[in-house]
Amino acid sequence: MFEPDDPYTRDELLTALDRAHREVTDFFASIPPAVFVRRPSQAWSPSDNLEHLVRSVRPVVQALRLPRLLLRLLFGAARQPSRRYERVRAAYRARLAEGAGATGRYVPTLEAPPADVEALRRRQLAAWTQAGTRLAAALRRWQEADLDACRLPHPILGKLTVREMLFFTLYHDLHHVAGVRKRLAASGETHSESG
Repeated sequence: MFEPDDPYTRDELLTALDRAHREVTDFFASIPPAVFVRRPSQAWSPSDNLEHLVRSVRPVVQALRLPRLLLRLLFGAARQPSRRYERVRAAYRARLAEGAGATGRYVPTLEAPPADVEALRRRQLAAWTQAGTRLAAALRRWQEADLDACRLPHPILGKLTVREMLFFTLYHDLHHVAGVRKRLAASGETHSESG
């Protein structure tokens, strides 16, 4: 599995986000249909995880499309330099260990699986691809200094600089792939790619 090597600049983030995006796509596309929608005891299905990732990326894209001045008015200017990727990842892991989790609009719909699982997967992967494309396009319009000057609210971590929100997004995508992969391995389920 892809493990980012401390990306920091806008271009390094674009490269790492693209690689993580492809890994998410390939992984969820490789899961057999019956497994893709199966909810293990009190856990989200792989499909639910993919829906959650789409729901998590969309607000970041929306925020990156807003004028910088509006973001500063809404959420304030950054008061300290951006933390590195590893520190944002550690802060998120600590909050998860304390019991934090997704709420509100970030929780998947948890509907009964449809008869046509492949159609569901195609829709979800199309939404995921669109979200990733829009995130990269929005990020390309940002200057390096603005990534540290503007803040965005995170429901678990509080106010983050835009750069820190991108670190979170990168880690969050990979965290869900790792979690689903671990649950599949523990249950004896497999997906069609090796590893």
